Parts: sequence; structure tokens; C-alpha cells
Amino acid sequence: MLAGSEAVTEDRFAEEMKQRLAVIEERLLERAGGQTELVTRAAQHIINAGGKRFRPLLVLAASHFGGDVDEEDLIRAALVVELTHVASLYHDDVMDDADMRRGAPSANRQWQNSVAILVGDFLFARASTTVAELGVDYVLLQAETFARLVQGQIAETIGPAEGVDPLEHYLHVVADKTGSLIATSALFGGMVSGASDDVLESLRAYGEEIGIVFQLSDDIIDITSDVTGKTPGTDLREGVPTLPTLLALRSGDPADARLHELIGSDLTDDAALAETLTLLRAHKAIDEARAVVAERAENARRMLDPLPDGPAKETLAALCDQVINRSV
Repeated sequence: MLAGSEAVTEDRFAEEMKQRLAVIEERLLERAGGQTELVTRAAQHIINAGGKRFRPLLVLAASHFGGDVDEEDLIRAALVVELTHVASLYHDDVMDDADMRRGAPSANRQWQNSVAILVGDFLFARASTTVAELGVDYVLLQAETFARLVQGQIAETIGPAEGVDPLEHYLHVVADKTGSLIATSALFGGMVSGASDDVLESLRAYGEEIGIVFQLSDDIIDITSDVTGKTPGTDLREGVPTLPTLLALRSGDPADARLHELIGSDLTDDAALAETLTLLRAHKAIDEARAVVAERAENARRMLDPLPDGPAKETLAALCDQVINRSV
């Protein structure tokens, strides 16, 4: 048992996080192991490509707001959320017809769509096995989270109903597809430590908001950056609405007519996509999107106010700064 509530120095906290994340990395590969070499290789493909491990980090940080923590349960909780996240990426890449993921060929390109979908299912199953080891409350929360993930994907696929503001619809999609699992990550950490209901609510609210903000910042990066490991303008090419494109479409400036035409057109042609990216990068919608990210990041920071001070709270607050900086 490790103490979650006792005073922890900043250096000790950082070393503890580093050691636990290393264990999680190793265990992720173990949990992705299958009965055949092909299944194992395909299931480990995205894990081996790296990643921020943002969700496990939230589990670990949030576990410091309660009492004593069972180390194995803490690792299990982190594995559940990351396995769920990785599994969803396999399905996302199929739906988006993606070519790259984390700087490597996507699984659907390396193998085929049906294999990528089934590997995603396999990893969801591994997450389910792992969460069952934690208990009924965790299983229930995981099931509710998975339902939100699926409903968010469906809502994104069919688009807003007639009369519904596209931006409002999109923000609901982001809350379900991204915010829900990140909120669950923070909740899992708090639950493992036996945190109070008030603390759990603060962690849930923070997790949902910072999750939304991370996706909105990714929207900006998809347009402005050439060094993300994904092809720039992937969402544009696939006709997936994002914060900058929706803000640009709200503009009534006649000078934006060409941009509006391009956003609504077939962007499979490289030249058309390049022109759209050039126009969007110079458009005021990028600065407007960055302002939305900054405002919502500050909202997330305020949700941490009820939590006790210390390295864990500082880590969560620092993520608010990171999400702002990464979109600039």
C-alpha cells in the first residue's frame, strides 16, 4: 500500500510518476499480447508508436487526493483507460481512412480495415478484463464511458440535426468522444485512493473540461503544424468538422467565399487541400480558436480550486498551461 494523502515532495512525486509510467508502458504491451504473432504485432502497433500517455498520467496524479493506494489497482486503472483509448484509435483510423498514426503507418494501412477493427475490439476486450479486476463500480463507469464514446462517434458521423448549431453539436461530440474518457481517468485515480465524493466531482469536472480542451487544441494543430506525426489537414480531407473550420464558416466576410467553398468540397486532391490549409492558417478563426482553448483551459484550472495543494494539483494545473502553449 502506498500513501496517497501524506505529504509528498515534488522530487519524490516526479520520480514516483516516472517509475509508475514505466511499469504501465511495460504492462500495456503485455495486455496487448494475443494468441498469435499477428494479433500481438497488430495490437502492439500503436502502443509501440508511443504517445503522451495523458490518461494514465491523470489516473496517477488523481490518486493523490485520497488515502492509501493499492499499487496494483492503480496500475490496473491506468491500463484500462489507455487500452480503451488505444482501441478507439484503431476504429478512428478506419473511419477516417487515415494513413499515419503517431508518425507510423496506421494499422488499417499496414494490414487492412477489417483487421484494424478487430484489433480495436480485441483491445476493448483486454480493457474489459482489466476493469473487471477492479470491481463493479469501475465496470459500471467504464461501460457508461464506452457508451458515450460510441454515441459521440455516431453523432459526429451523422452530423447536427436541422436547426442545431453545428458548433454546439461539435462541442457535444468532443465531450463524448474525448472528454468522457479523460474524466473517467481522473475519476479512476480518485476512486482507487478512496477520495471523497466532493473530490471525485472536482476531478470529474476537471477531467471532462481538460479533455475537451486537448481535443480543441488538436484541432488547431491539425491545421497549423507539419510535425505532429499525422498528415496535416487530415480532418479537413475527411470532411470532419473542427473548431477552426466551424469558426471560419461562421464568417460573413465576402473575402472568405473561396475558403467556404473549399471547406465544403472534395479535398482528396493535394492541391485543393494545400490551398485550404494556406487560407485557414491566415484566417482569424485560428486566433479565435486559440482564445476558446485558453478560456476553457482556465475553466479547467478553476475546477481544481477545491483540491488540496501539492505536487499532484500542480501537475494537473500545469496541464492547463501545456494545452494552451501547444496550440500556439
